[in-house]
Amino acid sequence: MARIPPLDPSAAEPRVRAALERLPPLGVFATLANAQGSFINWLRFGGDCLDAALFDPVLRELAILRVARMTPGAEYEWVQHVPILLAVGGTQEQVAALRADELDAEVLGEDGRLVVCFTDQVVRAASPDEETFARMSARFTDAEIVQLLLVIGQYMMLARVMATAHIELDDALGGDVLAGVERVRAAREERRGA
Repeated sequence: MARIPPLDPSAAEPRVRAALERLPPLGVFATLANAQGSFINWLRFGGDCLDAALFDPVLRELAILRVARMTPGAEYEWVQHVPILLAVGGTQEQVAALRADELDAEVLGEDGRLVVCFTDQVVRAASPDEETFARMSARFTDAEIVQLLLVIGQYMMLARVMATAHIELDDALGGDVLAGVERVRAAREERRGA
């Protein structure tokens, strides 16, 4: 049973209610909507974290799943992001490797192994070791590294909300969330081009 009940949209401020009506019906959204003053800005930030133009989406999802795997009580995050990984080009073999904590599995690919190692170290120790950071710096731009750190931080925060609030598992609708992010990004690009 949830420790923190989802916000009833009828009790929400108009902007929050409108946002909830546009989103897939996921408990994580309705729970986070309790923080009505931050919810809209958090949605924007969350959308940016999922923007494929800012960081490779397969690598991003490997990082998110590693965070979920490392956080007791974050099964919700795992359930929602496995379909996203598969939708952006990841594989069931990668999912299996992450579930088994096989961080050096060949199926993750060279970049995937590096990103998962980096994520693991950031979650465990707040900072990667010098060797891992040097490898990341040789492979990714500063912007990509910072973007990955923002993704890791976002999903660490979400995992802790999920674990603390005991959000009840929803059917996997992560693909719907990803599609919504892509629609918003395309609309932004269209406005910029106009």
